[in-house]
Amino acid sequence: MKSAFVLKGLYAITDERLLSQDQLIPLVDAALAGGTRVLQYRNKLGNSDLRLQQASELKRLCHHYQVPLIINDDVALAEAVGADGVHLGQSDISIAQARHTLGNQAIIGATCHASMELAEQAVSQGADYVAFGRFFASKTKPEAPTASFNILANIHTLDTPSVAIGGITVDNASQLIAQGVSMVAVIHDLFAADDVFAQAAHFKSLF
Repeated sequence: MKSAFVLKGLYAITDERLLSQDQLIPLVDAALAGGTRVLQYRNKLGNSDLRLQQASELKRLCHHYQVPLIINDDVALAEAVGADGVHLGQSDISIAQARHTLGNQAIIGATCHASMELAEQAVSQGADYVAFGRFFASKTKPEAPTASFNILANIHTLDTPSVAIGGITVDNASQLIAQGVSMVAVIHDLFAADDVFAQAAHFKSLF
């Protein structure tokens, strides 16, 4: 399926350790106003009621900016709030199962680490984008395996949007964009910035 949204630009990911409950909505609002093109809601620690509440609020906010809301890992939550899609790790349910639950219009992304083989499998199974990384030292997932820039040499053959993730900053993002990635996924260098709006605008300008 081809998404109605253009999957290109800054892909912002929330982090409950970085964004308190009070900060989540205003800082995401600033990131969206600054030019974020995709938002992923990621909260591994919150209880189900909190996650449902936050995801519902983020959906309304994202749609105000005409930006898709992607839910990390949780297909049931994505379905419950009417999110635009879900991001799946290698240990999550299959792309086919997620598609069956969320429908043909859903955006389904897949973590592919540093493997073109995993990316090709994901695309063949109907993924709408594939994510590679980590490319740099990551504050969020310091234990994640490192991906070489060499993995990006053939991303054009996938004919599917690609996301680079892992330690990406306004200073190193251009290196990845130059390799042809569609989106750069950012957590810390966006939401820990002194001015989230300005930082999002800076990332947007790199594209």
